[in-house]
Amino acid sequence: MTPAAMPAGAAFSPNPFARLIDVRPGEGPALAWSWAYIFSILAAYYVLRPIRDQMGVAGGIENLPWLFTATLLGMLALNLPFAWLVKQMPRARFVPLTYRFFAANILLFALALYLAPPDWDVWIGRAFFVWLSIFNLFVVSIFWATIVDVFSTSQGKRLFGFIAAGATLGAIAGSATTALLAKNVPTWGLMLCAVALLECAVFSMRGLARLSERLRQAPSAGTGQGPEQGTGQVIGGSVFAGITRTFASPYLLNISLFLLLFSVTSTFLYFEQAGIAKRSFPDRAAQTAFFASVDLAVNVLTLGVQVFLTGRIVGRIGVGLTLAILPALSILGFAALAASPTIAAIVGFQVLRRAGNFAISRPIREVLFTVVPREDRYKAKSFIDTVVYRLGDQVGAWSFAGIAALGLGSASVALVAVPLSAAWLANSLWLGRAQERRQAEASAAPSGHGDGI
Repeated sequence: MTPAAMPAGAAFSPNPFARLIDVRPGEGPALAWSWAYIFSILAAYYVLRPIRDQMGVAGGIENLPWLFTATLLGMLALNLPFAWLVKQMPRARFVPLTYRFFAANILLFALALYLAPPDWDVWIGRAFFVWLSIFNLFVVSIFWATIVDVFSTSQGKRLFGFIAAGATLGAIAGSATTALLAKNVPTWGLMLCAVALLECAVFSMRGLARLSERLRQAPSAGTGQGPEQGTGQVIGGSVFAGITRTFASPYLLNISLFLLLFSVTSTFLYFEQAGIAKRSFPDRAAQTAFFASVDLAVNVLTLGVQVFLTGRIVGRIGVGLTLAILPALSILGFAALAASPTIAAIVGFQVLRRAGNFAISRPIREVLFTVVPREDRYKAKSFIDTVVYRLGDQVGAWSFAGIAALGLGSASVALVAVPLSAAWLANSLWLGRAQERRQAEASAAPSGHGDGI
């Protein structure tokens, strides 16, 4: 609405919400459903995440590399059935079906914990660790694939950081719930809360799907192939397209490299944090509360950056330099750990790095997928977000185990991570230039599009 078209006095009392995030006419309802959708997913995950971390410690830190291997195999096993669903069903059907499949799994774990004798807890915990490590990447990847289907590139630069703030609020709610209740509510009771939240996510996704039918009709990014298919249309293609199209595209391969390097270095820090928790908190409930408290600190810091800074940062410096912030921070952080690998330094770096990922790197990384064809947004993106990510976990986990087997400590791990972070920085800058080039080509094409909501 222009100032001339505003009612009398409106020019003197602008909408503070619109000023805060640069929301434009017609975008509000889609933002609201997106917020509710990601809030529910992240709240469910963060109710469960401290339980997983505690179970991982209880099963033995020395066994974590094997759990990461099992997670990678699970990712590979689940990607093909998911690709088949994407091929056979419209989005409005395969997304709810996927979430309810995971909700049914949670119910089975809750039942097992309720009925099984105590000596089964370790093995149930190991299975749950693997399952939740698969769950969190799949459900979040599907969310962002849906979002990049709805919003254009320029909208993504303005709004994805704010949408990600909904994820942070959900994470705060979930981790706070577990931190407050873990000592008094049985684990299976917390799991039932997560099931209810996943059903809220399905409801919100359907609300967004109803809106997206009358939102922008965007052409496939830069392909000139005409309008995107709606939510009622089947995407089709090959079940193996996620793998074949990723390896055939230098752009998608570099997105894979970005995620691989992030995952390897994140795993180094995760193992350090797990070791600290085991040494510092012998009680299992106290370990769960500790992990939840760390999550809470990360998410409170993340929220302020997402609401006030993310959109402004990418608007000022562009996609490439914004993506480069996290690897640059990692170079400094790992260098500091190499010089002084203290408990306070490790936890502080973990909090800053995770907040930087959630607030800046993750939402802007999703902008990279707004300039690829729709099939790649679901199939290649799912493969990258799940299998490639967990492959990075594998490399990080076994590298950490190898360094430990040589009798080397935290300083050596940090020294290995510094050049990896430098390579990640170079990769980020390349991706930024490639994304801008693809966006320019799409805008120049006859079927190109701008903001469409």
